[in-house]
Amino acid sequence: MTVEQNVLQPGGAAKHQQTFLNQLREITGINDIQVLQQALKDSNGNLELAVAFLTAKNAKVPQLEEATYYQTALPGNDRYISVGSQADTNVIDLTGDDKDDLQRAIALSLEESNRAFRETGITDEEQAISRVLEASIAENKASLKRTHPEVWSDSPNPYDRKRQDNCPVGLKNVGNTCWFSAVIQSLFNLLEFRRLVLNFNPPANAQDLPRNQKEHRNLPFMRELRYLFALLVGSKRKYVDPSRAVEILKDAFKSNDSQQQDVSEFTHKLLDWLEDAFQIKAEEERDGEKPKNPMVELFYGRFLAVGVLEGKKFENTEMFGQYPLQVNGFKDLHECLEAAMIEGEIESLHSENSAKSGQEHWFTELPPVLTFELSRFEFNQALGRPEKIHNKLEFPPILYLDRYMHKNREITRIKRDEIKRLKEYLTVLQQRLERYLSYGSGPKRFPLVDVLQYALEFASSKPVCTSPVDDLGASAPASGTLPAQTPPSTIEQQGPSSSDVPSTSPVQRSVIHKPFTQSRIPPDLPMHPAPRHITEEELSVLEGCLHRWRTEVENDTRDLQESISRIHRTIELMYSDKTMVQVPYRLHAVLVHEGQANAGHYWAYIYDHHQNRWMKYNDISVTKSTWEELERDSFGGYRNASAYCLMYINDKEQYLIQEEFNKETGQILVGMDTLPSDLRDYVKEDNKRFEKELEEWDAELAQKAQQEKLLSQIPRAPAPSPAPVQAGEPEYLEQPSRTDISKHLKEDSVQAINKALAEQEDRGPEAIMDTAIKLEYTRLLKLAQEDPPPECDYRLRHAIVYFIQNQAPKKIIERTLLEQFGDHNLSFDERCRNIMKVAQAKLEMIKPDEVNMEEYERWHQDYRNFRETTMFLMVGLEFFQKKSYMEALLYLIYAYQNNKELLSKGPYRGHDEELISHYRRECLLKLNEHAAALFESGDDQEVNNGLIIMNELIVPCLPLLLVDEMEEKDIVAVEDMRNRWCSYLGQEMEPNLQEKLTDFLPKLLDCSTEIKGFNDPPKLPSYSTHELCERYARIMLSLSRTPADGR
Repeated sequence: MTVEQNVLQPGGAAKHQQTFLNQLREITGINDIQVLQQALKDSNGNLELAVAFLTAKNAKVPQLEEATYYQTALPGNDRYISVGSQADTNVIDLTGDDKDDLQRAIALSLEESNRAFRETGITDEEQAISRVLEASIAENKASLKRTHPEVWSDSPNPYDRKRQDNCPVGLKNVGNTCWFSAVIQSLFNLLEFRRLVLNFNPPANAQDLPRNQKEHRNLPFMRELRYLFALLVGSKRKYVDPSRAVEILKDAFKSNDSQQQDVSEFTHKLLDWLEDAFQIKAEEERDGEKPKNPMVELFYGRFLAVGVLEGKKFENTEMFGQYPLQVNGFKDLHECLEAAMIEGEIESLHSENSAKSGQEHWFTELPPVLTFELSRFEFNQALGRPEKIHNKLEFPPILYLDRYMHKNREITRIKRDEIKRLKEYLTVLQQRLERYLSYGSGPKRFPLVDVLQYALEFASSKPVCTSPVDDLGASAPASGTLPAQTPPSTIEQQGPSSSDVPSTSPVQRSVIHKPFTQSRIPPDLPMHPAPRHITEEELSVLEGCLHRWRTEVENDTRDLQESISRIHRTIELMYSDKTMVQVPYRLHAVLVHEGQANAGHYWAYIYDHHQNRWMKYNDISVTKSTWEELERDSFGGYRNASAYCLMYINDKEQYLIQEEFNKETGQILVGMDTLPSDLRDYVKEDNKRFEKELEEWDAELAQKAQQEKLLSQIPRAPAPSPAPVQAGEPEYLEQPSRTDISKHLKEDSVQAINKALAEQEDRGPEAIMDTAIKLEYTRLLKLAQEDPPPECDYRLRHAIVYFIQNQAPKKIIERTLLEQFGDHNLSFDERCRNIMKVAQAKLEMIKPDEVNMEEYERWHQDYRNFRETTMFLMVGLEFFQKKSYMEALLYLIYAYQNNKELLSKGPYRGHDEELISHYRRECLLKLNEHAAALFESGDDQEVNNGLIIMNELIVPCLPLLLVDEMEEKDIVAVEDMRNRWCSYLGQEMEPNLQEKLTDFLPKLLDCSTEIKGFNDPPKLPSYSTHELCERYARIMLSLSRTPADGR
């Protein structure tokens, strides 16, 4: 029996009530213990009535009476300070009016509960933890039968699984056990907890103890946990397999249900089992005194419940382990704690003769390790399923808990009253400020200071004596069809006449519209409206008033903003005085969940107290991290990832994180030296097995190398020449060389030479070449300076255009032009051949120190990469327009990655990143919808095809979309794709589909941004410059005719 049960369950009646509550939770899916207790109370203990009350059609959650708030303080109460298990999705639908379903659900629950208890002696609550365990083991065994590679399958190369230096060891995910890894790693990195587990010795008389259920469960689990911790300390493997520990848990319970386990529930149960195991040892070693349980000393604290119930005061001390906090409606951890520590009317707690009710919690004893459960799941009764709360909740790396301590309650109450008063005053100031910042009585409102400024600008504008319409009409060119204009002053005096109404005749209509077709604005037309009649005296008075009012409003606004900032600062510093920062708790671990309520992925951020850095433990992957990454993934409100459990440790209790020292030498013990002798031998044996794997792998590689060497010495027949390419089939190449590109420049060079000859017929070849180069450079410079439409990219026409736009060095451009005119393609006639020889001679005369050839090659390689990126983009867009999304995706992925590398060197090195990103994203979304449709069909072949698309195309691409946090559309797209598949959770489907979905979802929801390797880049057709420009223009024009979202 746990400590909480000892304190809070005095008799069998409470135990019987807990059984009813568990049955209600299982039948209805409601986890709120107070709602369940109220329903049981209102139905006088009748389970059928309680279920009917909770699941009545269109019923809301019943409002709790004030008395239910304070049941924690009354004798015999059964409150657990922990979060219950998640709602079971495989329940009978009780939201309708079918009473047979209700009777059947109750009967099944009672029958199952009674039968299980008779056969095993295990309560319903204890059975809850087993639901995922058997599924996890079955998942691990079934993985051997699957044809597709698993996310966590071992690499055949043992060197890929070798631990690097002293890097922390990961834990293999053996089938939906990322929750196990997150919790175990967080506890393992508490050095005091690690020492307790490693140095645990089973009771000496364990064989003589009665083999009860707890001993059968706890002692073997402790043995396997010791082995697992020892491997995490000294293994030479990059990650270790926790299957044996999970097997022990699975064997302890029997269940056919399956769902991913809840982290907080598992942590709660794990500590219970460890507490029981240490209790056996503590009772054996006690010497007449009450035994001390190290798990209790480490993880359990006490609080005092002080309250008033119907005018009567009460106090009661309670013990807690993990402390639950509500997230919804709060912005940071202190707000959550304030709400959890105060219930009801605060004023009634320290006032006399009050009939109101209220309750406060005050910590009297804090545990060295303080764990907060953040309740991010709530049951949606309308939809009949749990939902996750994605709200943002901030928490600090150092948490001061002085304000919640019982010894500080008087000063805390004073400060709370002061904060309440300041917040009320702050609300008034913010309302006043809002009147200044949103001024006006209509639907649109503006800052008052801007309104006054606009009025001042209007009054100060140059006055005119004509109306805007008449002024425009007067500026129209004279014509015989124009009617005589009436002066505006006459119109104003006489009012509108019949001649002012536009006539319907064609001549009149053209006259009315003609002024608006003028391309030239009359020079005397004011740019802004202005007053027509205003005297200097009126303007002076008005300007003075507006200036003064504007200054007054600016001063008032500034004063209000400063007052608001000052109050915010006062509230922030309310608890910063020396007396309120004496109980610091440092954040040790953050357990993160990404996904929805019924499925997702868990990992942990754990602080390395000796290296002063954060580490990310994501199953087999252990990497360095930062507080910024932790904030992004843990605070929530950004993606579907958010903190689910926070583990703080007392910053003054250094023994929690202190290394062990050798008592004789005083040196720090590390690695294997920290292990007891039996565990040291166990780890050495495992390391020997791993070393043997490495040796066998080396021997296998050596054997293969020897075979290849022997085969290479055998004479081979000459390889047949490749078959000629048939007409119409594209010729493929890996990358166009500079020579390939130069073939397309022959025509440009000849034109430049002909122009130079026309200008200087009597000059020699060198002068003509200089002139031709200048003419060619002038032509290319003009192209580089133009602003062409998207379908004309002059960079594709010539490398020089690319170089000029990207500010290449002058020597690079000069040598490139010389190479163009020194190309062998110009040897077709005598004049061109002479110029070619001059250019080649000049190239040979260039000294190595004049042109950096490495830099020269880099520029030309960048240009080749640019052309290759263009071809990836072009082919990908062509496939996209043909709706061949699978083919398009690979081209667009390589286009985006290559383009991103180019743009990192300069803004004109590549193409529009947003364009490529958009079509890459659209490909993924369309493939995701197609895969989902195949899955929904239910046909085995189509379901498998849909999952192949997801596993081989979409899942590997998700890190590419998530790696850049600035691409908000990409992140939204990833969430849409994940939500599409998470929407299947809770839906009725065939067992084989449910199994495949359970297998697939962790891969989809893995938030790792580690980019996995793709296949080799697809082959690209070889295009001439003319063909490339033509096809690029055609595809870009087609895009402009069919605009896409955001383009």
